[in-house]
Amino acid sequence: MEHHSFSLLTDIALSIIFATIFSHIAKILKQPLILGYVIGGLFLGPSLGMGWVQNEESIELISEIGLILLLFIIGLEIDLKELARMGRSMFLLGVIQFFFSVGLAWFAFRNWFSSAGNFDLLYFSIALALSSTMIVVKLLHDKFEISTIAGRLTIGVLVLQDIWAILFMGIQPDLQDPKILNVLGSLGKGLALVGFAFLISRYALSRLFLSAASKPELILITSIAWCFFLCGVAEKLELSKEMGALIAGISIAAFPYGADVISKLGGIRDFFITLFFVALGMKIPKPGLESLGFSMIAVLFVIVTRILTVAPTVFFSGKGLRAGIIAGLNLAQISEFSLVILALGVQKGHISHGLQANVLTSMILASIASTYIILFNDKIARGILWFLNLFGLRERKEPTESESTGTNKRDIVILGYFRIAQGLIEGIERTNPSWLKRILVVDYNPVYRLSLEAKGIRWAYGDLANPESLHHLGIEEAKYIVCTISDMILKGTTNRRLFESLKQICKHNQPDYVLTTDDIEEAELLKKNGAAHVVIPGRLSGFSLLEELKGMIQDGKTAPTSSKPRPKKSIKSNVKKGSKTKGSQKSK
Repeated sequence: MEHHSFSLLTDIALSIIFATIFSHIAKILKQPLILGYVIGGLFLGPSLGMGWVQNEESIELISEIGLILLLFIIGLEIDLKELARMGRSMFLLGVIQFFFSVGLAWFAFRNWFSSAGNFDLLYFSIALALSSTMIVVKLLHDKFEISTIAGRLTIGVLVLQDIWAILFMGIQPDLQDPKILNVLGSLGKGLALVGFAFLISRYALSRLFLSAASKPELILITSIAWCFFLCGVAEKLELSKEMGALIAGISIAAFPYGADVISKLGGIRDFFITLFFVALGMKIPKPGLESLGFSMIAVLFVIVTRILTVAPTVFFSGKGLRAGIIAGLNLAQISEFSLVILALGVQKGHISHGLQANVLTSMILASIASTYIILFNDKIARGILWFLNLFGLRERKEPTESESTGTNKRDIVILGYFRIAQGLIEGIERTNPSWLKRILVVDYNPVYRLSLEAKGIRWAYGDLANPESLHHLGIEEAKYIVCTISDMILKGTTNRRLFESLKQICKHNQPDYVLTTDDIEEAELLKKNGAAHVVIPGRLSGFSLLEELKGMIQDGKTAPTSSKPRPKKSIKSNVKKGSKTKGSQKSK
């Protein structure tokens, strides 16, 4: 046991070390980091490398945990209400993409699988129809494209693909002797798990999260525990653990704490994802010319059929040809689920080991190609559009993000809801009530949520010390970002560090920033770095007291009976002018 543990630790250490070395080389050469991870595994593996890691099963175990965490995070990012708003067109897209891809693969490769008595062609067709959630989500996150039209279409198709894969896994044990009762039993177990998860989430987890809201780390560990609990329940029901993780994420996605959980799981997820791709590199077999040629044909088939099945459907649904082409390009890989399905097929004697090796090689080649395809998806899509224009196929007016979702964008973001923010909201209520529906308040205290939402303001849970959570709230589209918390109150960060993170998140938009600090020199530095306006609460309070004192002295009074609020200037005028006296009026 000790030897096995030591071997596992050594294998993990070697995997991380070589993944780091080759990913740094990939960065220097301006290549995707995933390519460095795969090459690191290739170097360590027994087939084409040095053979320093022999116990691949231990690495696969760790990578499976990474896959579970990734599916949990995907579930957290699935907004069922938004998917419902996308409506029948989203469901139709998922159906057409999967079933047409399976049909096209069956027709195109039917002569390659002439042997009878097994299910090679069926498994191969299904494997090519599924895309890699792990690769797509990571690369779209890195490019900040999750919230775009094409990004949401991509995620929607991936979710439906996972459902098709899970349904196939449900009937897989009975494939040689399919019985309708067994199939219905598997579907019934899945529906029961969904119902159980949502009931617990609504009546138990919601209260648990509310009580733990002031302790972000407690929310994180509670969420992970819920994920692994549902994975265990799914396994007991003879369903996949991956299905349990996905359902766990979806069941708490409605809570405002989901984005914060995603941001805090990011580092853990990336660690396991690294091991996942290293494990893939280790498993690359020695390719023969015939198998390598077959795999390259399969990869080309995947790229072409993704565009053919996705782009026309998106175009005729009115969401734009360019968005459809980009979504199709984003989906041009082979899923991790395909490997799971093929492994189960080998165990049950449904398919040959040769097919599994060919699909694995195809998956790795597609993964490497896909990193470049997603990286340059916009340029590739524009090239395809230019080519289609030669035949008279032109892009219609592409819908804006708000048109595609049917929701109003919150272009005024207020970070932190304490005294200054409360005064600001009160002033906006009096002078510009129409602004309330433009405001998003990000704070960790849910006490104010109901009162703010009653005014038409959107409230979201966020930990300002972890700015990555802000990215998941969609603030990159804001026009004005106001941090109302000074460094004295902020925990775990400062306005300067927060400002740098915000500029990175909103690098494509460049909103106006209003920040808060207690130090005059820090205020000047923030302005020098690009802040449109910086509030210094102590100074503004002093100016306000001076004005009151002047009034009392001039009027000969000993105490004011009332304080008439000064008229508020618009956020835009204050931001542009940046005068301290006008800032004083705004803060009051």
